[in-house]
Amino acid sequence: METAITVSVIIAMIIIGMLLIHLLNGQHDERIAAFHYGDAMPGIGRRNRKSRRPGRPAGSPVVTPPRERPDGGHG
Repeated sequence: METAITVSVIIAMIIIGMLLIHLLNGQHDERIAAFHYGDAMPGIGRRNRKSRRPGRPAGSPVVTPPRERPDGGHG
């Protein structure tokens, strides 16, 4: 008898957890739909450049030096 009660309580808790997660996902989806995170605000972030930056030809690749490792390169 105690085993049946324990199993039913565990199943009930799983169902309640599933419902709670479902409700929270719905709220999250509504928030995401309300805000357009991909749209930049006018004047912030993106700049329209009228000319290319001087100092590098248009077709040359960008080469960055390798980063040093914190352990001194060993490992």
